[in-house]
Amino acid sequence: MSDTATRQPSATPDQQPASVTDAPKPRATENRSTTPASSAFAAYIGSGWADRDETVPAPRSAVATAAAHRAEISRRHPGKRLIVPAGAPKQRSNDTDYPYRAHSAFSQLTGWGSDAEPGSVLVLEPTGDGHEATLYFRERAGRDSDEFYANPEIGEFWIGPRPSLAQVAGDLALPTRHISELREVLDLVDADTLVLREADAALTADIDSRRSAPAIAAEGDGDPDLVSADAALARDLSELRLTKDAWEVAELRAAIDATAKGFDDIVRELPTIGRHTRGERVIEGVFNARARLEGNTVGYDTIAASGPHACILHWTRNDGAVRQGDLVLIDAGVEVDSLFTADITRTLPVSGRFTPTQRLVYEAVREAADAAFAVVRPGIRFREVHATAMEVIARRVAEWGMLPVTAEEALQADQGQHRRYMVHGTSHHLGLDVHDCAQARRDFYMDGIVEPGMTFTIEPGLYFQPDDLTVPEEFRGIGVRIEDDILVTETGAENLSVGIPRTADDVEAWIARLQA
Repeated sequence: MSDTATRQPSATPDQQPASVTDAPKPRATENRSTTPASSAFAAYIGSGWADRDETVPAPRSAVATAAAHRAEISRRHPGKRLIVPAGAPKQRSNDTDYPYRAHSAFSQLTGWGSDAEPGSVLVLEPTGDGHEATLYFRERAGRDSDEFYANPEIGEFWIGPRPSLAQVAGDLALPTRHISELREVLDLVDADTLVLREADAALTADIDSRRSAPAIAAEGDGDPDLVSADAALARDLSELRLTKDAWEVAELRAAIDATAKGFDDIVRELPTIGRHTRGERVIEGVFNARARLEGNTVGYDTIAASGPHACILHWTRNDGAVRQGDLVLIDAGVEVDSLFTADITRTLPVSGRFTPTQRLVYEAVREAADAAFAVVRPGIRFREVHATAMEVIARRVAEWGMLPVTAEEALQADQGQHRRYMVHGTSHHLGLDVHDCAQARRDFYMDGIVEPGMTFTIEPGLYFQPDDLTVPEEFRGIGVRIEDDILVTETGAENLSVGIPRTADDVEAWIARLQA
């Protein structure tokens, strides 16, 4: 990056609690800045430009789904002013930020995905029979403004064209106002105002300072404990995502299709990946390239775990070698521009063929996955998916002589010895977040009834640590996980990622075909 303009670290929330409504000051370091400041330069750079494209786009495909979410959250919080921020950029180091991603709940209610403007805020103002939604964001500055060329955070010379209020209003089918007008809303904040707390710390602090109490107790809703009104808003937004409509399912399918291409890319590159001392990072890079080509980015940090690293559940350092004879566990997902993400795991033999022991473990994991999938249908409890997978895992490790008790004894609630080899859960909801609906109540999640339109993972595994003396030596250092993305239908379930090879035979044939 040029040193024409640079930035200072952002102020902390208590330094600028209302910063969301103020023009952001560029983090320019005066001892490096060489931005021209003469009036002659300002006059010259502000003139001689062609007319901008002011075309207002037709509404994007997400608008009906977003409107339905807004209508339901309105119904659940009558008479309350609801403030849902997109969030500000997050500092990575000094004057650089992490790539921007709006908060999932903001995207859920607006339909604005990877192109969302940082710092935007959605306000649902209560009316007589519901709420009126308005989207506040920082419209692009005119070219007669020094923001245009001197502000590296939002100036178009630095980050490219930004949309007008009218363009976003047409795109999202939402009324829009300039972010500076949010101050009028903040002046009205009272005890009947709720905010999505985690999205924007500065704005939340400002709202808290204006309310009589920052954690207002809501009336009991049947839960044993009262929850804060803000927490109830976050909870309800999470629970609204437990079932997906046709548009949301289509976005998830697109993410899975892109992810399948990424796995194909990895398989093609396996013969050359072993030449690098950090072959795991080559895998990560190959997949990330596909994620950027097909979508927004990866939905979470890619796990590329070769050999014994596959026994580390969230191995994201990805700095190991990929050796012949080992298995490599790859847990990865593409996030498309709507921000929906896939979450898929495949475990591959680096040489193209499983050893007998590797195949034994792999097929046991697949058996657990298939058994769990077979029970999925509307009306079961979500936890039954995990329980079914665990029955297979317990039976297999008992057969291999790894348990001090029988499989039946291990499966008792006060036992669980088989969980030594699979300590994680089998399923989690999936959508805008890789672990979607995370703030939903247990009664609606783990203990909830499975319904058509739910999308979640099934991902059993077996992990035999290299120093685990409870397992035979030939098993040590083997880690296997198979993860698929599941849609609950009216009569059963669909494995959305079944097109990515998953049996041991099909995996070997897949590798042979793509490397031929």
